[in-house]
Amino acid sequence: MRRDSGSSRDLPLSSASSSQDWSALKRLLPYLWQYKWRVAAALLFMVGAKLANVGVPVLLKHLVDALDIRPGQAQAVLVVPVALLLAYGLLRFSTTLFTELRDLVFAKATQGASRSIALTTFEHLHALSLRFHLERQTGGMTRDIERGVRSTESLISYSLYSILPTLIEMALVLGILAVRFDIWFAVITLAALAFYITFTVTVTEWRTRFRREANAQESAAHTKAIDSLLNYETVKYFNNEAFEARRYDENLEQLRRVRLKSQTTLSMLNCGQQLIIGAALVAILWRATQGVVDGRLTLGDLVMVNAFMIQLYIPLNFLGVIYREIKQSLTDLDRMFTLMDKEREVADAPDARPLRLEAAPPEVRFEHVDFAYDPARPILHDVSFAIPAGKTVAVVGPSGSGKSTLARLLFRFYDVQGGHVRIAGQDIRDVTQASVRAAVGIVPQDTVLFNDTVEYNIAYGRPGASRQEVEAAARAARIHDFIVHTPQGYETRVGERGLKLSGGEKQRVAIARTLLKNPPILIFDEATSALDSANERAIQNELRSAAQGKTSLVIAHRLSTVVDAHEILVMDSGRIIERGTHEALLAQGGRYAQMWNLQRNQPESEPAAQPA
Repeated sequence: MRRDSGSSRDLPLSSASSSQDWSALKRLLPYLWQYKWRVAAALLFMVGAKLANVGVPVLLKHLVDALDIRPGQAQAVLVVPVALLLAYGLLRFSTTLFTELRDLVFAKATQGASRSIALTTFEHLHALSLRFHLERQTGGMTRDIERGVRSTESLISYSLYSILPTLIEMALVLGILAVRFDIWFAVITLAALAFYITFTVTVTEWRTRFRREANAQESAAHTKAIDSLLNYETVKYFNNEAFEARRYDENLEQLRRVRLKSQTTLSMLNCGQQLIIGAALVAILWRATQGVVDGRLTLGDLVMVNAFMIQLYIPLNFLGVIYREIKQSLTDLDRMFTLMDKEREVADAPDARPLRLEAAPPEVRFEHVDFAYDPARPILHDVSFAIPAGKTVAVVGPSGSGKSTLARLLFRFYDVQGGHVRIAGQDIRDVTQASVRAAVGIVPQDTVLFNDTVEYNIAYGRPGASRQEVEAAARAARIHDFIVHTPQGYETRVGERGLKLSGGEKQRVAIARTLLKNPPILIFDEATSALDSANERAIQNELRSAAQGKTSLVIAHRLSTVVDAHEILVMDSGRIIERGTHEALLAQGGRYAQMWNLQRNQPESEPAAQPA
């Protein structure tokens, strides 16, 4: 059986699994504790339902005994059974009533706990670093969250509606059998229950590995399917539909085999359970029958014992399924809690305060910054520069020189390993991430849109913006005319990741939503890289206008877009090798001048190569 990773990896599987189960339960309890009065009321209704349920066989016994007519009792027979029948019907109704009241009272607690856990997980995932989201497998992760939320409801439902009621009924029946009859009735019943539960738990624990393997194969298949569908165009480009189908089918075949093993062992479990139940019923009814023959018991007693056994063993028939589902729910819940335990690589300091912007726009400074995504491969080396308040600084250089990393550090997707990044004199590690990101707007190189309308994607820059403000931003980004000429206008849906739009259209939507956000600091990371020359020149004018009065960082590949920058930084291998104005850098005749001459000699119609 596989060992789970984590702190329990050196423990035996049963010990590690039990520890994980208790850990998951302890973490679930606080979500239920906020509904403690509902939990208490539900438990009272559950006890009431079980008392009424146990009372049914007792009344049935008296009803049968009352029908044992003797001479001269005809008048009583007409009255007693009627009263007993009415009481019998009332108890049956009470069982259903208390059960429904329990479900009704506890529904809010169950749904509320599920909602709180799902929301907490969602918020935590958004709080994790960019590194986590670049490495995640979306399909498998979404399945873990989906199963974890669903397991919350299943765990509560099975525990409160199946296991606990069965234990209460078991205690009541054993008590009645021990008091009303001889001790052997209780002994036989208790021995059968103990053997039944031991057999069920042992076999179910053994079967759990097949369920875990099935879940792993299901997640793997789901991950491959989602990844393939998200990269639909790439699959088509390389004519790899059959290859993707084979990969998916390999996981489906492994899933099929594991599920067949699971079904085979389930049949073994069910047969064993029925054998134990059948033997116990035969032993109990044989002893009750002997009691009736000997005159120690009445026919009503025999009927009552039989009814008790049926009521007791019917829920036990499902104990294997319930136990398995509870174990699986705990496993699924633990997987979701594992996601919630992922440490935030970038977290606010305990005393972090909001960014103070007393003067707008603020100054931005990089001071002796060192950074590496992987310690073995440093990206930035002692990078220092300042973007004066209200000015524009451009960064140019070859692919892999660290240009886009500057934007990620300013947005605090990562923390620097050395040096400081400051906004308005404040180290961004000392202030809240939310306030930093509220002050910074970015037009990324790779624009990804939500599968919603054009209006929604532009308005995402400032949720709650009016239609007029959205249209004004679209005009500034030179995309309004395109939108209004589509059949559905601003209600046009852009498709998964915006695939219904061209690269240029997506980038103009990104520009529009950043302009709508209207932050004091702007980052343009290859903002016009997907545009043709005519549109690039038009939007470049709009970007210059938008950058007026704002502190701007422009990351560019086409040098023609940064000639008006206050300062141009030339980067190579994570270091600033040249800096100055456009004219000063040309006069130096260095790397910038070489790049300028190379791009100026490039044909106008030929698009510039895109950086990695």
